[in-house]
Amino acid sequence: MPNSGGDTQNTVLLQDIPFGFDSARIRGQMRIPEKGRLSDDFDELCKTALSIGRPRALFRAAYIETRGDDYVVADGVRLDSRVLRVNLASAHRIFPFGVTCGVELEQWARGMHDPLYQYWADAIKEKAMRAALAAMKDHISRRVHSGKMATMTPGSIDDWPMDQQQSLIQLMGDGLGRIGVYVTGGMMMVPTHSLAGIRFPAEESFESCQLCPRKDCAGRRAPYDVRLYDRRYK
Repeated sequence: MPNSGGDTQNTVLLQDIPFGFDSARIRGQMRIPEKGRLSDDFDELCKTALSIGRPRALFRAAYIETRGDDYVVADGVRLDSRVLRVNLASAHRIFPFGVTCGVELEQWARGMHDPLYQYWADAIKEKAMRAALAAMKDHISRRVHSGKMATMTPGSIDDWPMDQQQSLIQLMGDGLGRIGVYVTGGMMMVPTHSLAGIRFPAEESFESCQLCPRKDCAGRRAPYDVRLYDRRYK
């Protein structure tokens, strides 16, 4: 019988995640000169980050028990979102997850006092979190579910606001703590480059960006579709 609040026996923890990035590409994106003191300092930061960085990921399977017009209940936990409900119309299980850049990089970045170096460290932490996210997706695809999948995270669209993150925390039980993540009273995750969400089987491709009208978003993965909500979710 599924256990409300997470089941540690049904949880996969990924700790030995390969972490690497193209420092020259990041340098170009941030317009750091190719030569000189700033370039040397940035390269040194990258070397340190790569030596200490330990991104982590965790996920578990949760089974959908009931559905309403604008919610689903999985393992006794209610998730309120019309978009999520429609996206899960043919799914029987979901994979709540947490990923993080890791406490090592968080503590390293906190020791910096120069705003420029903090900015650089933030970009590196983002790369580490993305490595954890990619490792989690790859593990699920290779070992759990090989079909088409999609991801949703609270706060990415108005239909599933940030306060719903509390439901994900309940689904994962002590999972976030196992990867060194905690959530503040304001629903901020620490380390700051951490993410919680749901991975799920999907018959149609989906990106939250398709429902987000925000302009000039560096993280955009798909164009905004102004008619998608009325067409698929209304």
